Amino acid sequence: MAHEYNAPGMRILFIGHTRIGDAVLSFGLVDHLARSAPGARITVACGALPAPLFVRAPGVERVLPIVKRPRGLHWPALWRAVVGTHWDLVVDLRRSAIPYLVRPRRRARLPAAALADEHRVVQIARTLGLGDAPPAPRLWTNATDEAAAACLLPPGPPLLGIGPTANWRGKTWRAERFAELVARLTGPRGPLPGGRVAVFGAPAERAAAAPVLDAIPASRRVDLVGAVELPVVAACFARLALYVGNDSGLMHMAAAAGAPTLGLFGPSRTEHYAPWGPRAAWVGTSLGYDDLVGGPGYDHRATDTLMDSLTVDAAEAATLSLWRRIRGEAA
Repeated sequence: MAHEYNAPGMRILFIGHTRIGDAVLSFGLVDHLARSAPGARITVACGALPAPLFVRAPGVERVLPIVKRPRGLHWPALWRAVVGTHWDLVVDLRRSAIPYLVRPRRRARLPAAALADEHRVVQIARTLGLGDAPPAPRLWTNATDEAAAACLLPPGPPLLGIGPTANWRGKTWRAERFAELVARLTGPRGPLPGGRVAVFGAPAERAAAAPVLDAIPASRRVDLVGAVELPVVAACFARLALYVGNDSGLMHMAAAAGAPTLGLFGPSRTEHYAPWGPRAAWVGTSLGYDDLVGGPGYDHRATDTLMDSLTVDAAEAATLSLWRRIRGEAA
């Protein structure tokens, strides 16, 4: 049964994830807490990368970035930062010892394991007994973020967002295939003829994104790789007509922002990490996860892309199917 939070001004400690994607998938839970406990004062402890996104969340008064240290020394540092507060509730998505060391009135921990074929959003929701009606991930922006996004992506031809990078090479579709898909989607017969193309990625991913950027005509290219902070990226996603990208934190951000989002999948499990929401879809390689991962000689640190059995034709067909569904057209 879902918890109720009625105490005015209650203090909540929310221990979240390090990676952007997992953090975004937990945002529905933060939204639920803020809505269920008006006036709650929420402190979020999370990775440094997603921290700016939590700052915009309702009810959040403090964000404590967790900087990983050798031998787990980041946990004592977090304990010292929170032990002096009397917490009404500690929600721990990292299954740390912190909830047992600060003696809150109530504690809630992420279930030890996902159920069979359970999406990560559902597993996170079960932390508060909400597995039957998991709150959807969402993003928050402010007027400054939205003004910055409007400058970067002003009104004009429709915008196609592309996320050609990922956190490891195995999940990255080849640049030339992204370029071909962009040409089809923005060509005369595509759903976004003459559309502009905004390319997203982290600062360290510029080299990986460069071939895609180079393939897009300069007059229609918007280079946002590493150029803006995550809250502005979130506001940019809300301005897109369509987003196509590898399985990544940016893909989950696009879906949470409400952009029609197609995720490209290969060596990651869609049942756990498909983009969430009614405006999202995914397409996968013809080779399944078990065929791609863990075979003889497999080394995730050295592998090249494992996405080659996903063709441009298949990605285009999935994109058009999503586009027709969003527009309410017959398939």
